[in-house]
Amino acid sequence: MIVGSQKPIEEIWNMVKGFKKVLVFGCNTCVAVCHAGGEKEAETIASLIRMRAAQEGHAMEVNHLGVMRHCEPEYLDPVMDEVKKYDLVLSTACGVGVNFLSDRTGNIPVYPGINTSFYGAVEEPGLFKELCAGCGDCILHLTGGICPIARCSKTLMNGPCGGTNNGKCEISKDVDCAWFLIVERMKMLGTLEKLSGILPPRNWSSSRDGGPRRISVEHIRAFEEQEEKKAETAGGKK
Repeated sequence: MIVGSQKPIEEIWNMVKGFKKVLVFGCNTCVAVCHAGGEKEAETIASLIRMRAAQEGHAMEVNHLGVMRHCEPEYLDPVMDEVKKYDLVLSTACGVGVNFLSDRTGNIPVYPGINTSFYGAVEEPGLFKELCAGCGDCILHLTGGICPIARCSKTLMNGPCGGTNNGKCEISKDVDCAWFLIVERMKMLGTLEKLSGILPPRNWSSSRDGGPRRISVEHIRAFEEQEEKKAETAGGKK
């Protein structure tokens, strides 16, 4: 299972405030289980954005939607016509879902509504493609929905190395150069100017370098404790 936590509403607002029609798109599997990015959470985020837009005097249409998973075509394809009615999709899926959806929305940008943090294991035979490293501080809104940490062999943050050739990585002709993909994607989106700045050195404490990670959803823990106490009390009355 992939575990994440919601981005602060201030960060989300700064991402979305320049758009007129925003869809907050929830994922009802992994990130729903950890109370970060399911349709219920997408609805809450959409409400917070609408409230902030009203406070700021921004004319903005904000709606929400949810599907079972953002990382499988069978769940995305039936709703893509609806998704493409918006100027921006704020996905509350993990980074894999943001990447996967970005590959399907054409010139509509997909921004992350949560920070993908770490993973549980699902053991199943097959072929898998790495799209997200779970760094804990998602920057996909700055790189066209393509992760340089997971998809660049050298984890370069400010453009390609000198080994890229015809869109391929120097380690193998079968591996795409992540920065080639990023540049081409941002050309399509018309956001290439975002790459003119220099990203500062990353603080890796939010990633695995900060030690084993845990996320505690306190109100859920408190509720479960209350339910346990009720059960104990009820048991004592028998």
